[in-house]
Amino acid sequence: MKQQANLIRAGQVIEHDGARWTVLKQQIITPGKGGAFIQVEMRNLKTGNKTNERWRTADTVERLTTEEKEYTYSYSDGSNLVLMDPETFEEAHVPAELMGDAAPFLQDQMTLTVDLVEGEPVAIHLPQTVVLEVVEADPVVKGQTASSSYKPAKLSNGVKTQVPPFIEAGERIVVRTEDASYVERAKG
Repeated sequence: MKQQANLIRAGQVIEHDGARWTVLKQQIITPGKGGAFIQVEMRNLKTGNKTNERWRTADTVERLTTEEKEYTYSYSDGSNLVLMDPETFEEAHVPAELMGDAAPFLQDQMTLTVDLVEGEPVAIHLPQTVVLEVVEADPVVKGQTASSSYKPAKLSNGVKTQVPPFIEAGERIVVRTEDASYVERAKG
């Protein structure tokens, strides 16, 4: 399906130069002189190579339709994630590299959304937030205000993040999987 280049968004799958690419980032740039253009960072689905491409906003690109399917994460066998279809209980092996930077947030029995193009997995989406335990947190410095200051902390999955001063080691917190940012204390 053809679409204008300025409608390209992260997560879409496009066809360019005879290959399929998944869009990682996009930015519309309007220089002081000349027409606006869109800068797109994308990864080749077959080779895994990344590239940057520029299009004028009026150009058209071929967008491939993706089908979303829910799976339950079972385990990892090295280079693949083993996912289970919750309806048919069949196993699907999906390349772990599709997880990208979100891999540390993967938890047993987590429900994942997999984008498929013609039955081939092209992207994996985690839930927006996960609950993790803080294993290390710096002590509170006296005189810091709670409104704007955050302190470094290490989570049970090894990821480092910033938390409010009242959070201590051993507490469970809700974290955004997209950027590892603190959301709130876990309830219960």
